[in-house]
Parts: sequence; structure tokens; C-alpha cells
Amino acid sequence: MATSPQTARELPAEVCDLALRLGATGSSASGSVILKQRGVMRDRPASREMRFSAAEIISVRSSEVEWRAATGPFGCVSVVDALRNGQAQLDVRVLGAFWIARVRNSAAAAKGEVVRYLAELAWAPDAILHNSSLAWSVIDGRTLRVSAAEKAARGEVEFRLDQKGLISTVFARDRPRKEGKSFVERPWCGRFYDYRQHQDRWLPFAGEVGWILVSNCIN
Repeated sequence: MATSPQTARELPAEVCDLALRLGATGSSASGSVILKQRGVMRDRPASREMRFSAAEIISVRSSEVEWRAATGPFGCVSVVDALRNGQAQLDVRVLGAFWIARVRNSAAAAKGEVVRYLAELAWAPDAILHNSSLAWSVIDGRTLRVSAAEKAARGEVEFRLDQKGLISTVFARDRPRKEGKSFVERPWCGRFYDYRQHQDRWLPFAGEVGWILVSNCIN
């Protein structure tokens, strides 16, 4: 069933309550959230974990995100993973000059980036109130669903709230994953934890995400 974008006045009460609980303000909001991140990642279950450091910009008023990371030996591998104006961008280079991967004009990649943006609303709670392109629905008292469409790409995720009413887990049924030369839609999930107050917002200071390649997921 198709859903339409909602304004703050049209949001379900449970969604407004979540935004306010996380510290979002309805009167005004900055244009974006800027994050600094450190962690580990791997592209296949059997591959070696790689440490990374990254900076991320998440738009509050539109479904746009940009993630820039450095990984590999001495940070020699640079990654740009972004969604701008409904178009996905994925660039992976070594020493800033040699291309490992590059994706442009891919509807599947754009869908993956929309899912990423939606999942990371936990880090940009003001967007819950200020991004009018989001469509929300309430599944039950602790489960919310949100979707967004950007040109030819549409993504959707479900949030599960913990006992304090904070975002605990996120799930997408069909986030595209790059496998060889093509994208394959697979279930994808993650969890957020270690909530702390920062600039009057309650934000998770830790998180884990990944595609489901086996039957078990994060509960």
C-alpha cells in the first residue's frame, strides 16, 4: 500500500513522542548532523575486519547522507558513500588515485542509501519532525515503520523501541547488497545502544549493522 509524506502535524502521536523523547525540537532545526565515527567493518563474513575512521553528514530536512571513511593500512583506502538528490555515489580508492570500486546512476544503490538514511534517524532525531518526505506508520506500541522515496528509489525500515522508548533495533527486508557486478536484495538489520545526552539530544554512541546471510538476526 502506498504511503504519502507527512508533515509534523500529521505524524502519529507515537512518532512525535519518539522524536521529543530523543530531544528533537519542533520549532527549528539545523540543516544537518555531523558525526565522527570509529569502528571495524568487513565486506564478507569470512574476510578480515578492517578498522576505519569516518565523518558523516546526515540531512535533517531531506533524505540525503554522506559518509567519508579512511581504512586499510595507514588509512590508504578512502571511501565515499552518499545519497544526494536521489542519486547514489560509491567511490573506493587507494592512495586517492586508484579506483577499487565506483557506482553511479544505480537505482539499487540509491535504494540502499535510502535505507541507510532511514536507519540512521537514531542519530538525527530532528529529521523525524522536519523531513517531510518521510512516511510513518505504527505497527504496535514498540514498533514503528518509516519509508521514503527518492526518484526511482524507495526504502523502508522498521524500528523496535526498548523499554525506555529509545530506538533499539532496525530492520529492512530488502536492502540491496553489492555482490560481484550486481546488487542482490537481502534482509538487513542493526542495533543501537550506549545512549548518552549530547547537545540536548539522546543519541546512541554505539551501533552495529549488517546484512542477514544466515537465518539469525539481532533481537
